[in-house]
Amino acid sequence: MQLPENPFKRSLDGNTRYGCWAGFGTGYATEILATTGFDWLLIDGEHAPNTVPSVLAQLQAIAPYAIAPDTITPNTITTYACAPVVRTVNHDPALIKQLLDIGAQTLMIPMVDTAEQAAKLVAATRYPPHGFRGVGGGLTRATRWDSVEDYLARAHEELCLVVQVESQSGVDNAEAIAATEGVDAVFVGPVDLSTGVGHAGNPNHPDVQKMIRHTLEVTHAAGKAAGILAPAEVDAKRYAEWGFDFIAVGIDISLLHQAAIETISRYKPDTPKPRSSLGY
Repeated sequence: MQLPENPFKRSLDGNTRYGCWAGFGTGYATEILATTGFDWLLIDGEHAPNTVPSVLAQLQAIAPYAIAPDTITPNTITTYACAPVVRTVNHDPALIKQLLDIGAQTLMIPMVDTAEQAAKLVAATRYPPHGFRGVGGGLTRATRWDSVEDYLARAHEELCLVVQVESQSGVDNAEAIAATEGVDAVFVGPVDLSTGVGHAGNPNHPDVQKMIRHTLEVTHAAGKAAGILAPAEVDAKRYAEWGFDFIAVGIDISLLHQAAIETISRYKPDTPKPRSSLGY
């Protein structure tokens, strides 16, 4: 068996790719999202109630729809290609190993502040001599239970490491972080960033916007892709114009919450409205 291709990595071709946060923690909900036209889905292990088994279930649910764009044919199960991205809760190498072993090929790691942290994360995704990922062999879905030829030597070819810049330190070190070999993309966390620099919940503050744009520019200068979370349409369109490569434009929990309130308010006009429409 050949090494499975990474549809997310292959989709980063200069066209903006639009995604959605998958926060319900169930394969059923995530599969619904996979059929709607989003280019990618973020299975969130940081703020959503996900465990390794629930992430596995969602990877399996997306698998029929996670087809590389250049392989879609009229007989393909869906006209959309929806690629999974898995976000970890922290930098724990043991958890990174588990997520890779269950078949995650694109990882997003939160709160990366320095190039040294980025380099350690790269090493956690590589087998020796290029890193220290442990070998699971026939126990792992990633190897298709030891059926993938030369997996140990070639696994890194289809991995995609996305590191999150969401602090003043991260922005200050964004150029070095993006230049780190093995980092494929940098993702800006606008809410954590704005909160951390004294503009809580206001990513559109001019100072924060300047930091976001700086991170985008140095990331592209390093030849890497850049992503951002932007559930508000006006923000997403602005970031697309700036040249962000992948943008999360929805959060499933927020979409359900807002749609439910809009529906019931047609019959109960006094229903309290959501505090914010940003979806953060």
